[in-house]
Amino acid sequence: MLKSGMKWMFLIIGTTIGAGYASGRELWEFFGPGSEIAIILFVICFSIATFAIMNISFRRQTTDYRPVLEEIVGKRFVVFYDGMIFLYLYTTTVVMLAGSGATGQVYHLPYGFGVIFLAIVLIMLFYNGIHNTLMINLVLIPILIIALVYVLILFSIDEQISFLSQWTYQDNWLAAFPFTALNIFPLIAVLGAIGQHIQSEGEIWLASLGSALILGIISYLYNNSLIHISHELNFNEIPLFVILKRYSISMNISMSILLWFAILTTAAAGMIGIVSRIRRHTSLETGVIVSLALCTIIPMTAIGFGPLIHYTYPVYGILNLYVLTRLLFYRST
Repeated sequence: MLKSGMKWMFLIIGTTIGAGYASGRELWEFFGPGSEIAIILFVICFSIATFAIMNISFRRQTTDYRPVLEEIVGKRFVVFYDGMIFLYLYTTTVVMLAGSGATGQVYHLPYGFGVIFLAIVLIMLFYNGIHNTLMINLVLIPILIIALVYVLILFSIDEQISFLSQWTYQDNWLAAFPFTALNIFPLIAVLGAIGQHIQSEGEIWLASLGSALILGIISYLYNNSLIHISHELNFNEIPLFVILKRYSISMNISMSILLWFAILTTAAAGMIGIVSRIRRHTSLETGVIVSLALCTIIPMTAIGFGPLIHYTYPVYGILNLYVLTRLLFYRST
C-alpha cells in the first residue's frame, strides 16, 4: 500500500508542479500578499477533491476520465466539461512546451529549440508506454521537491525573510478556490486513467493527504519569497530565476534541469489524459496519437509562456469552480 500510495502521490504532484507552478508564475497569478489563509484553504480543498476523484476512479475501475467526470458533474453537463477538460489538457501541454522554450532562453538557446526538444522526448516516452511516465514521477518529483524547498528556505534565510508572515492582512483568501479548481481539473483526466491500478482505499488516503500537504508547504514558502522580490517579477517570465540569480551558476543549472523535468512530467501527465480519451475513438497506437497531437500543439507555443499563463489559467480556474464545488460535497453512492 505504501509504495503504491507514494506512486500516486508523486503522480498527483508531478501533474500539478509543471512549468507554471515550479517556475512561480502560476502562484504569483493567484496569490501574493495576504494569501496565507488562501494557501491553507487550498490544502484542505485540494485533499478533499483529490480523495473524491481517486475514490470514484477506484470504485468504478476506470481507464479514462469520462466515467469519473460524468459522476462528478452529472449527465447534463458532462459533454460541456468533457470538451473543456480536453481543451484544458491541450492548452496546458502548449504551456509546458512554451515553458521548455522559455527555460532554454535563459541560457541563450533558441526558443524553438526548447519546444522541439520537449516534443521529441514526449514522443520517445510514449512510444515506450505509460509505465515510464509513472516511474519518472516516482524518481524525479521527490528530488524536485527537496531541491525547491532547499532553495526557497535558503533564499528566505539569506534575505532574512520571516517564515511567519503578517497574518492580520488576509484579503486574498477567495483566491484559494479558483487556484484549487485549476489544479484539480487535470487530475480528473490523469487519475481517471489509472482507476484499474489502484488497489486499496489506503493508497487514496496517502496520496490525497500527502500531495496536498507537500504542495501547501511549497506554495507557502514560494509565495513568501515572491512577495519579497515582487518589484522584479514584471521583468522576468520565470520568477524562479529571479531567486536563483543570487546564487552560483551550478545551482542555476541544477534547478533549471529540475524545472525542465517538472515541465516534462506535467506534459506527460496531460498527454496521458489526452491519449486515454482519444483511444476510445481510434485504433491508433499511443505514440502515433502523441505525435499527431504535438504537431498541432507546437505552433501554439508562439504565443509565449508568460501570456499563456496570464490569460488562460485564471479563466480555467473560474470556469472549473462548479467542478470543485461538486467534489467538495461529493458523497459516493
